[in-house]
Parts: sequence; C-alpha cells; structure tokens
Amino acid sequence: MDARNRSAILLAKSALTGALGGLLFGFDTAVIAGVTHSLQLHYALTEGQKGFTVAIALYGTVIGAIFSGPLGQRIGSRAALRVMAVLYVVSALGCALAGPWTSFLVFRFLGGLGIGGSSVLGPVYIAELSPAKWRGRLVGLFQINIVIGILLAYLSNAIIASLNFGEITWRLQLGVGVLPAVLFLALLFTVPHSSRWLVSQNRIDEAYLILANLGSPDSKAEVDAIAESIRAEGGVTQHSLFQRRYSKLIFLAVSIGLFNQLSGINAILYYLNDIFAFAGFNSVSSAMQAVVVGLANLVTTLIGISIIDKIGRKPLLLIGAVGCCISLAGVAWVFHTNEHLHLLLVLLVGFIVSFAISQGAVIWVYLSEVFPTNVRSKGQSLGSSSHWIANGIIANLFPYVAVYSRSLPFAFFAFMMVVQFVTVLLFYPETKGQTLEGMQAHLGLH
Repeated sequence: MDARNRSAILLAKSALTGALGGLLFGFDTAVIAGVTHSLQLHYALTEGQKGFTVAIALYGTVIGAIFSGPLGQRIGSRAALRVMAVLYVVSALGCALAGPWTSFLVFRFLGGLGIGGSSVLGPVYIAELSPAKWRGRLVGLFQINIVIGILLAYLSNAIIASLNFGEITWRLQLGVGVLPAVLFLALLFTVPHSSRWLVSQNRIDEAYLILANLGSPDSKAEVDAIAESIRAEGGVTQHSLFQRRYSKLIFLAVSIGLFNQLSGINAILYYLNDIFAFAGFNSVSSAMQAVVVGLANLVTTLIGISIIDKIGRKPLLLIGAVGCCISLAGVAWVFHTNEHLHLLLVLLVGFIVSFAISQGAVIWVYLSEVFPTNVRSKGQSLGSSSHWIANGIIANLFPYVAVYSRSLPFAFFAFMMVVQFVTVLLFYPETKGQTLEGMQAHLGLH
C-alpha cells in the first residue's frame, strides 16, 4: 500500500471515528421515542413528569456542550471525546438497569453530558483534520451518523417491541446503546490528535508528523499557516470568545443553534410515536412509521452532505426553511381540522426531508468552520449550547402544549421557519471553499 492510500485511510478512519459520536448522539436522543409510554406506565408519570424524563438528558447536553469546549481546548478533542464515550457506556447500562425513577433520571442526565460534549468535540475534531475541499463532506459525516443513529434507534425499538419481551422491553431498547458506545471508546485509542490543537500547544514536531501522515503536500507550510493564524489571534494564551470582533460569529452560532430547534425537529423526533398515536395509529404501526421517517432522514441527509460543498451552506438553509414551513403548516392544519389524518406521515416525511437536506446537513459544518482556531471549541460550545437549551425547553413544554392544542406547536414551528428564512437571507455569509485559516479574512476579522 502506497503512502497516499495510507494517508487517505487514516483520514477516513479519523473522521469516521469522530463522527461515530454523532451516531451515539442520534441513537440516545431518538431511542426515548419508543419508550415514553412504557416509562409513563412503569413509573406512573404525569404528562409533566414524562416531559421532564425526556428533557433531563437535554439539560445534560447543555452542560456538556458548555464545558466540553474548554475541556477540548485544554486536553484536545480526541482525549475529551474519550470522556464522552465513557459517559455513553455508563448511561446506556444505567438506564437499562435503573431502579427508581430518580436513578433513571441520573443516568439519562449522564447520557446528555455525552451527547452535548460530542456535538461540540466531534465536528471540531473532524474539521481540524480535514482539507478545505473535503471539510463540508467530512464534517457532514457527523450529521450522517446522527441520522443513522436515529434510524437505528427507531428500527431497534420496532424490532424489540415486535418480539414481545414484556415488562423488560423498554430496558432492552435502551440497553442496546451499550454496543456502539463501547466501539466508539475503542476506536478513539487508534486515531491521532488534531494537528491544529498540537500547534496551539506548541507541539510542532508532532503536528508535522500527523499532517504528513494525513497526506499534506507541505506539512511545514500548513503548520506555519496554523501558527500564524494563532499569532494573529493573540497567541495560544488568548482564549476569550466574548470580544467585540467576534460579535457577528457569536450571532451566527447562537442563531443557527436556535433555529435548528425552533424548527421542532427534536420535539418531533422525541415524541414521534406519540404524534402518530394522537392521530389514532396503534403502537406497532406508530413504531413502523417512525422507521419510515428515520429512513427518509438518512437518505436526504446523505444527499445534503453530498452537495453541501457544491451548492453551499446558505442556499441549502434557504431551501430547507421553505420546505419545513410548508410541511409544518400542513401538520398544523391536519390536527386543527382533525381531517385527512392519513396525510400525517407524508407531511412529516416532507418536513424531515426539508430539514435533513438543509439544517441537518449544515449546522455542525457551519459551527465548526466560522471560528478561529484558538476559540473554535468555545464557539462550537456556544452554538451547541443555544441548540440544546432550546431543545430542552421545547421538549419539556411539548407534551403540555400538545394536550392543550395538537396543532399549536406545529403552527409555531412553521412561523419560526419564516423568521429563519429572512435571517439567513439577510445576515448569513457563505463559507464554502475557504480554508479554516483563510476564513478569518473572508469573514472580515482582519
């Protein structure tokens, strides 16, 4: 095997390993959809307690997202991802074996820490390893793995439910997550540090070696460009994100995180079985329709990732906002009139398709590339935190609002997609084709 092939294999392996955190992210966030009813019966939960049981993991994600950025800056994204992998393993085992409701909440919370941390560290790790021309697609592997994880969660829920294991069904559905978590942890011991992190730690010789191993045509020139970028930002000790010069980047990170959740994507994914139940479908039918939604999510995400470096980030966000708005307005109309319930699956698939090809494909790429090297992890933390805070609030409130009015949440989400379209159109810059070092000049930071 020649050097070029070895380099390509190492790059692919490293990117896929970083992206495997996305698979666990997707699995852990979606698997709860198949067990909410069982948990409600087992623990005798009210609607409010059910919402809190779903949302407790999301509160963990906020904390994980906030603190994983500084952790990644200090010890490197690879080492920090190992911590997240351990949290995934402990959470999956703990939820499957949980005794009282409070213990279940603790293990769900630990899983949330892992999800939040992965959402920051995985894309940053991949972005800092990737050549500019492939960065959108390689970071996009993280989102692809998220939707694979979502599909696997729906599929495993449906298979386990069909086998009728009785009272332990929900425990098995949650415990399956141990397998990918252990694989993720093992693979993280076979991939290198990010060269950009090594330069920020003044470990120059190691950075040369890793870049050469990854196939850089001129590792010295690349290291010099990274070092110059860090010097331009005030040196390796300059880590403050909240500076006036970064105000536009902060706006981009916070807004893209908020709009991602104000589309209603995760509320719909978490309560998908319940949404179909609202429309009169039984539990087996609901589980299978959830698989259809998950499959549409995967296929369309693959399309979005394949075209993100050709079409660009901004056009995809605009196209998706229109499709999401139309589909969500349709769902609101179905529930408001309580007619044409057979259209619910078509409309939800239309929403998923619109979301996956746009926001789903773009968010983690955009967050990982707009910030300079020595605040990148913190910038990713900020965007992820806004994403998870909105997620937790919406997931907690959704059962309350849906009991009051099944159409209202979807009408609200549709309106927010109009707001997103206008915001992206007026304020979002295009970032495709820029190197991470060249991004600063492109965004007017010099």
